[in-house]
Amino acid sequence: MFTKQELIQQRQSIDQLKQQNSLSPQSAEKLEQSIASSWQRSVSSSIPKERLAAPLLNQNKKNSSSLDKALNTCSNELSHIAAQSSMVIAVGDVGSTIIWTASSTQMQSAAEKVHFIAGGQWAEEVVGTNALALSLKTQQSSCVFSNEHYMESIHDWVCYAAPIIDPYSKQVLGVVDLSTTWKKHNSLGVLAAERCASIIQTALIQQQRQQLYIRAFSTPQILYNGKSLVLTPRQIEILAILVLCPNGLNLEKLHQALYGERKVSIGTLKAEMSQLRDILGGMLGSRPYRLLADVEADFLLAEQALDSGYVASALQLYKGVFLAKTESPFLCAWRDCLESRLSDAIFKTTETDLLLKHVAHFPEAIDAVERLMELLPVDHPAHLSLNKFKDMF
Repeated sequence: MFTKQELIQQRQSIDQLKQQNSLSPQSAEKLEQSIASSWQRSVSSSIPKERLAAPLLNQNKKNSSSLDKALNTCSNELSHIAAQSSMVIAVGDVGSTIIWTASSTQMQSAAEKVHFIAGGQWAEEVVGTNALALSLKTQQSSCVFSNEHYMESIHDWVCYAAPIIDPYSKQVLGVVDLSTTWKKHNSLGVLAAERCASIIQTALIQQQRQQLYIRAFSTPQILYNGKSLVLTPRQIEILAILVLCPNGLNLEKLHQALYGERKVSIGTLKAEMSQLRDILGGMLGSRPYRLLADVEADFLLAEQALDSGYVASALQLYKGVFLAKTESPFLCAWRDCLESRLSDAIFKTTETDLLLKHVAHFPEAIDAVERLMELLPVDHPAHLSLNKFKDMF
C-alpha cells in the first residue's frame, strides 16, 4: 500500500509533467513510456475538452462471441471480486467498447456517471489515456493512476487492466479493467487484473471444449481443442466455405463454390467429405453440409472487426493473404471483398503508428505504404525505406 502523502506527491508530479508543452527525455523517464506515448496520441486526437463521459454505443447485438459465452459462466465470480474489493470491473472487446460490468456499491454511481458501463466506448482516440485502451494497444497489463488519465472526470480514479488472451488461438479477445478511487491505489492492482483475466481465460477453455479454430491468413492451420489437425488444402477450403455459409450447403452448391467450372466430379467431392467427416466426427453435419461445432476463424474475426470499425484489430489479425493458393471462386471472391475493405480502411485511417506496425509485419501492403507516405512529413526517417518498399511493386 502507498501512504496518502506518497499518492498526493505522485499526483502533483504528474500535474507538473502535464503542464509542460512537450515532454523532455528526462521528464519522460519519470513516466511509464506507454503513458507518455498515450498522452501524445491523446493530444493529437482532438478530443473535446468538455468531454466528461465516454460515448455510449447501442448494445443490441446477440451474445454470441466466445468472450460473451465465457462471461456467462464466470460473471458471478467476477461480480464477487468487484463487491469485495470496492471496485468496478469492466470487460471490453477488441475495440475498447465495454460489453460487461459489475460494480461495488462504492463505485456504481461514479461508473455510471462517466459511462464506465456496457456500451461505453473507451478507445484512446475517443476519451484519451485510460488503462482499458492502453492494455489493448500494448497487449500488456497496465495501470493508469489518477491524473495520468486524459479525461478530467476520472482523475479521481486508478485503473488496472490486463488483456484477455484466447488460450487456443493466442489472439487478444478483449480486456478486463478493475477501477477504484486513487486513494486506494495498490501495487497489487495489476496482479488483480491479471487474475481476473485468468478467470475469464479458464472459462474460455471450458467453453471451447468442442471448438474448431481456423487460421487462414498466411500459413493455414486448423485447431481442435488446441490441437492441430492435419488436413489437405482442399479440406481446409471446404471448412472455410462452410464457416462462411453457416446455414449449410447441399452437395451441388458446395461443389460449385469449391470448384466452379473446373471439371472435377461430384464423386471426388463426396470422397473429400467422407474423409473430413472421419476426422471431424460429429462436428460435420449433412443434408445440408454444415459445421455443428463452435467455430472461430481469424478471417471471421477480421471481418467482424471491420464491421465494428476496429481497424487496428483487423490489421493485427491480417498476418498474410487469405488462403493464397486457393482456386475456389467463392473463396477468391470473398478474399477480394475483404482486401478491398481493408484497403479502404487503411486509406481512411490517420494512425501512423498502426500503419508502420502493419508494414513491418506485412511489407507487401502497398496501400499502407502509400497511405504512410501521404501522412508522414517528407523529412520523416521512414520515408526512404517506404520508397524502397514502393519501388518493389
